[in-house]
Amino acid sequence: MTDILAHNLARKPKTRLRLFLDSDLWWSFRHSRSAKGAAIVLGLVILAALLAPVLSPQNPYDLAALELWNAELPPVWMEGGQMPYVLGTDVQGRDILSGILYGTRISIFIGIASVVVSLVIGVMAGLVAGFYGGWVDNVLMRIGDVLLSIPIILVAILVSSVAQTMLPPELREAGIAIVLVLAIALYSWVQYARVVRAQTMVERRKEYVQASRLVGTPARRLMLKHILPNTLTPVFVAATLNFGLAILIEATLSFLGVGMPPNQPSLGTLIRVGNQYLFSGSWWIVLFPSIQLCILVVAVNMLGDWLRDALNPKLR
Repeated sequence: MTDILAHNLARKPKTRLRLFLDSDLWWSFRHSRSAKGAAIVLGLVILAALLAPVLSPQNPYDLAALELWNAELPPVWMEGGQMPYVLGTDVQGRDILSGILYGTRISIFIGIASVVVSLVIGVMAGLVAGFYGGWVDNVLMRIGDVLLSIPIILVAILVSSVAQTMLPPELREAGIAIVLVLAIALYSWVQYARVVRAQTMVERRKEYVQASRLVGTPARRLMLKHILPNTLTPVFVAATLNFGLAILIEATLSFLGVGMPPNQPSLGTLIRVGNQYLFSGSWWIVLFPSIQLCILVVAVNMLGDWLRDALNPKLR
């Protein structure tokens, strides 16, 4: 018995990495082919986007690098195609592969930034509404109901159009990405707020919260240190799924002409430009950015579906 106690005392505590590798979540990931495949595809897409300056034959943002005499070249495996334009060029001589890699960077940035902004707003609003209740809860949730009663695309178009009109002309192109992030986050925070509010209303009635109140724990510390960690599981699932949705919303806004400009093309902008030449025979201008967008969103949604199932105790 003494040797067993000495062995347990001498054993080092597990690191966070070791705890994660021993968790049910990692076990579920290792035994899910769809999750591993989606993670590999998403990792490759993000890595290629980050290495765009290294992998791209040209800088699509540099107008001096565009060659008009090489406009509308087909993919390299077709007659008339030439290297280094593997996927062909558009009507301005911009390399399609370069545009896709740089456009993916913009789409991923806007998706991540909008999820982070909406997550912060929604979590804070949900915590306050669920913890205090009363008129605070009614005001915050009614604001959310008003936003949810309007289609998300209309809200994003309205915010994006108004913001771009109010910005000075010299700041419109530089600030359009920030405007898109705010436009998407303005609508998306409601889902996080509802999830966190429901979890907070359950947690605030538990014994540990009541005990903390009795010893005089401040409300802010009680919400952030005790209640918030117990509400994050469904929030992470919603954030993963909303990441793909945010990318689609940005692509839709850019396709409609109220998103990223042609000199800073996202995937939606590339699809909008290519759609104008779809029936003229230059199908590759719109096809390859559309495929990239589908691959990105499908990979994100597959990871979100796996995470939802892995964190659901009823499915274990």
